[in-house]
This record gives sequence, structure tokens and C-alpha cells, in this order.
Amino acid sequence: MYHWRRDYIFRGSRSRSCDAVSISSSMDPCPFVRVLVGNLALKAPVATRPASGAGVHPSAYPCFATVRIDKHPSRHTSPVPLLPLDHDADAPPPAAAAFLAAGFHLSKADIDRLGSKSFFSSASTSGTGIANLKVAIYAGRWGTTCGMRAGRLLGKISLPLDLRAAAEGRAVVFHSGWVGLGKGATAASKAQLYLTVKAEADPRFVFEYGGEPDRSPQVFQVQGNRRQPVFTCSFSCRHQSGDGNWRSRSMQSETSCSERERLGKERKGWSVTVHDLSGSPVALASMVTPFVASPGTDRVSRSNPGAWLILRPGDGTWQPWGRLEAWRERGGTSSDSLGYRFELLPDVAAGPGVSIAESTISASKGGKFAIDLTGAGGNPLARTLPSPRRSGELQRGATATPSCYRGFVMSSTVAPEGRSRGLPTVEVGVQHVTCTEDAAAFVALSAAVDLSMDACRLFSSKLRRGLSSSSLLR
Repeated sequence: MYHWRRDYIFRGSRSRSCDAVSISSSMDPCPFVRVLVGNLALKAPVATRPASGAGVHPSAYPCFATVRIDKHPSRHTSPVPLLPLDHDADAPPPAAAAFLAAGFHLSKADIDRLGSKSFFSSASTSGTGIANLKVAIYAGRWGTTCGMRAGRLLGKISLPLDLRAAAEGRAVVFHSGWVGLGKGATAASKAQLYLTVKAEADPRFVFEYGGEPDRSPQVFQVQGNRRQPVFTCSFSCRHQSGDGNWRSRSMQSETSCSERERLGKERKGWSVTVHDLSGSPVALASMVTPFVASPGTDRVSRSNPGAWLILRPGDGTWQPWGRLEAWRERGGTSSDSLGYRFELLPDVAAGPGVSIAESTISASKGGKFAIDLTGAGGNPLARTLPSPRRSGELQRGATATPSCYRGFVMSSTVAPEGRSRGLPTVEVGVQHVTCTEDAAAFVALSAAVDLSMDACRLFSSKLRRGLSSSSLLR
């Protein structure tokens, strides 16, 4: 039986749930700022077709808004409820209209592009730290026609955001109330928009792979220009003879993986073990359900996805922590996408797993896998945003439940499919890391997502070099 040493990671104080053996205490988390926009409501004489009932508006959401931050690539679209014109101008909208409309996650590099040079450094910096939030309100159907927006523009607002206070760790309310839409289309001068805008620090640990996950790379923690190794990954392929043994990539025969794939249209037996600097295994991603082509096709379908189990050490053995399912989307706008679903597995006695992430990633362009529960526990704009927890306040282990996770949890970049792919970069919210196994579990999950892009590659296409039989024999 193994004795699993629970190293405390990245922080200087002791954790109640981990033995304090620091492996990276000199490395600080990277600064991020989270901007939240919501509670949108509109008072405006919007012309619409009459409803079946006289005096009844045909929809509670006849308008929509686009929300963006100048020079930032993210753009959000959200419905906007329409309130009666006689609604009290000093009163907030009803509770039914209170919801999160947009969330932006800004790194130091993002802020630099927005015009601030060094606002993370000190209060005396010459950088402005100013970003411009832009909201446009449209009446009509949400969508586009012939490449043109279907809605009719009612007006726009621009709100400057001074992010320096948020970067220093203080939650800031930039605006909460009514504002005129200003110049715009017909009747825009009579339109008023209610919105709430908040910002807060959202520090994260950032990890970068030193190579593709199937190349058994090192994983580095990054802070500014500093890179420090914290993990190593070991890729393996299970022997296909049925004996259940694990064999390294260098011991794999040509028929064990690639020949079975060619004959049976399946990919199975892959695993990635994450080790700490002492060589102890601290997380494992294991392909537990083969990626198999659906009958008559060369793709893994949503109805029969492949699956990975993410495990953490506990009580001398591996304990399930999460399950990742992946498939190849077909039809519609997602025909060239990797579909995924991730569920967190609580203690067996607590019942089945709970899905906390489901989306798609473009197979041709790549994208980002993300677990962001910012609005999952209710509207975060309805209360004062909490500051990141101190070490030890969040205890994690094999009995963890989904309630342990709030706000931004993690994200991982995923390169497009092909022979030469980029290296994953993983971001993890600082409040979700109290020890080595916490961070390692997210690193193992990121490896499983990255390898799923290959596992779901059309069976009519050859796998990239890192997973071909020639590389497995080296």
C-alpha cells in the first residue's frame, strides 16, 4: 500500500487538509480581474406586433443587448426584459429581471492591451488601468439575417472602468442604476437602461506544458516571466491482450494500439499520470470507455461517447474525482467540433455525479475548455462578491461535492487537431488549490481534454505523430 504524501502547494502557510511540504512557495498566483455585468432592464416605447390579448406585450424579452469591453475579443449577447414606461425611475427592476448577462476575465496581458502598462505593480504607476465597457441595446429578434443583425438599434452606452482597485483585491461597483441610452435610433432619447457592473480580483495559478501530453512532458507553473517545474506527466497505453497490465509507450507493440484502431475503429487504453517533483503520482487521467466509431461512420458520436476518469490518491489507492465524456459533433454549426461533458464525482454514498461543464471546441480552430460556475449559485451581482479564500478554508478530498466549487474554477487551451499542435496552458482559480493533488487533478483533466481531440479525430484520418505506432515504439 502506498503512503500518499499530501504536499502543500504554492502558498506560504499551512493547510489544515495537507501536510505542509511546500514545492513552490516562492511562486505567486497570476493576477486576473473579473468584470461582471447584469441586472439588465429596459424602459422604452418599443414598437412590436400586437399580441393575441389586447394590451399584453408579446414577450417579456423583446429586446437584447450585446456587451463587450473595448479591444477584448469576448462579446456577450443577453436578453433584456422590457419594463412599463411608468415603472418608478428610482426603483430597481423586479427580481425576475436580476441575472448575470456577461462576465469578462482579464489577465495582466489583457489589461496591457487595454492601455494600462503596469497597474498591477503599484498605486503610483503611470498606467491608467481604464477599460471601456460598451453595451448596445436592440429591439427585435435575437440573431442575424444575411450576415446583418436582425434587431433594431435603440441606443448604446459606454462606461469607463478603472480596474486598479479591483486588481488590488477590492470588489468595486462601477455602476448600479438607470442610465439614459443617449443618442441612437428613433425614441432612443426616451429609453433608459438599468444595469449593474462590478469587478473584483480573481487570481489564478497558471501552468504550461513543456510538450504535448502524450510526450510525457514537464509541467511548469508560470508567474510573469518566471517558469518553475512543478509536475511531470507520464503517458501510457494499456496492453490490449486483456491481462490488464500497463505498459509504457516505449514497450508498446505495433499491433496493440494502432492495428486494433485500424481493424476495429476504436481508440482505447490511453492514460496520463501526473507526478510531483519527488516522483510520487498525484493525479491520473485514464481512458475508461473506448472512443469507438459509430456503425457506418468514421466518427465518435454523442450517443456513444468515449470517457476518461480523473482520479486522485487517497487511502492508499486511486479515488475517482471526475468523469470527462467527449465526442465528435456533426450537423448544424457544430459539425467541426469536439463536444464534451464533465461531471464531478462526489463520494459514492452521496449519489451520482453532477455535470458542471458542457460545450464544444472547434476541431479546426481549437479553443478553450472551461469550468466557470460564476452564475451557477445564483446571481453574483445580488450580493457583495467574496474575496478569494485563504488557504485551508476549502478542504478537498475524495469526499468532495460540487458545492465546493464557486465562480471561475479552471480553463485549459486546446489546440486544433493535426500533426503539430500547441501546448496546453491551464488556469486554476486560486481558491480551488490548497495542495498538490488539487492542482494535479486539473492538470490531468486538461491532458484528457487535449488527448480527446485526437481520440475523436475522424477514423478516416491518421493520428498525429505523438500517438502513431512509430512514436509508441521509440
